[in-house]
Amino acid sequence: MNSASPRTITREILNELPVRRYEGQIHFVDTPALLHAARGDILAEQLLGFDTETRPAFHKGESYLPSLAQVATARAVYIFPLRYPDTHGLLAEMLTAGSAKAGVSLAYDLRTLKQLFPFEERQVVDLGLIAKRCGYGQTGLRNLAGLLLGYRVPKGAKTTNWAAPQLTAAQITYAATDAWVCRELYLKFRAEGLVAES
Repeated sequence: MNSASPRTITREILNELPVRRYEGQIHFVDTPALLHAARGDILAEQLLGFDTETRPAFHKGESYLPSLAQVATARAVYIFPLRYPDTHGLLAEMLTAGSAKAGVSLAYDLRTLKQLFPFEERQVVDLGLIAKRCGYGQTGLRNLAGLLLGYRVPKGAKTTNWAAPQLTAAQITYAATDAWVCRELYLKFRAEGLVAES
């Protein structure tokens, strides 16, 4: 990274940045045909953006397992509702494959996913950890997007019910955007020489 580039961003500056949401194809994978199509795209890809969404807990001692997993390729974002066990096999296959899986704060995501299905992850790249090693004081997805990509990622749907039987359009766009931004950040990191060519 350019040593002169800022390592932190204020809320005021972040709020002045243009808002970006993912505008490409989004596939909500809830049928065997969609799962088959997702498998072909995801397993052929060398770089994936990855994230999960979990129903928020508002009371002490309350916790939930992830409700969704989102995977971004160069062509689309796939949203996997984890209540369908059929999705677990593909996600395990993806997480153990040799492709780079880029995300932010992935340790918790991976730990809780292992309570749903077994896997031994490979080539998982936590962009927040890399940013911290490079001297960034803020390593969350939204701050990194503001600092490195120059746009603001909205977070309005963050605390909604991700376990709902029907997700809203806003929830689906929010979930897709997070996975897409992870992939975009990885590309930026790679262009700046912070991660090796995959």
